[in-house]
Amino acid sequence: MSDTKIVLVTGANKGIGYEIAAGLGALGWSVGVGARDETRRDAAVARLRESGVDAFGVPLDVTDDRSVAAAADLIAERAGRLDALVNNAGITGGRQQQPSSVDPGVIRTVVETNVIGVIRVTNAMLPLLQRSASPRIVNMSSSVGSLTRQSGPGGETSTGPVAVAYAPSKSFLNAVTLQYVRELADTNILINCVCPGFVATDLNGFRGVRTPQEGAATAIRLATLPDEGPTGGFFEDAGVVPW
Repeated sequence: MSDTKIVLVTGANKGIGYEIAAGLGALGWSVGVGARDETRRDAAVARLRESGVDAFGVPLDVTDDRSVAAAADLIAERAGRLDALVNNAGITGGRQQQPSSVDPGVIRTVVETNVIGVIRVTNAMLPLLQRSASPRIVNMSSSVGSLTRQSGPGGETSTGPVAVAYAPSKSFLNAVTLQYVRELADTNILINCVCPGFVATDLNGFRGVRTPQEGAATAIRLATLPDEGPTGGFFEDAGVVPW
């Protein structure tokens, strides 16, 4: 196997995911660009390669068992291991999410992608991560999933508008992350959550105030942690996010 570090970034064809791929690629990593849409995936890979990144496309729908299994097989055949997994793919479910009027199907769809999708991909990639000398898992969360901030005096300023599908899905993801941390405590896998901040992407209609490059910075840092780095944390640029 090559000494080049290998990473899979889900939802990497655009936005924050693309910039995570670009940032790790600039550090010399070989980057698997995980994405459902073939045209967008191929375009992202081509753009990364033009900038000198060793990028390869990984057809990946995080809600589909066969797709995820095929992605794991592709990486195993290409690299034999995985050094980092960045679970970035996610959806909001739309802007109308008042708990008293939401369609339960919206919540189900969001959780399927934002939580179950992360579990599905992580479990498929664990055997490959366990072959790495310094494996890392980074789960892209959000400070809107912080129960401390949601219940605090800040209101919309700190956690955004009421969003009964999206915000709780990130709380759920945070809790799931800690369960992995507990199960894998005796291994060398470091697992952390990250909030990218309010980034201008199509996820929020480009209403964010941060650039995708800024949003990618903490995820890149967590994917490249030294062996003595933290695990089981929730981080943003300013430091630790309260659960």
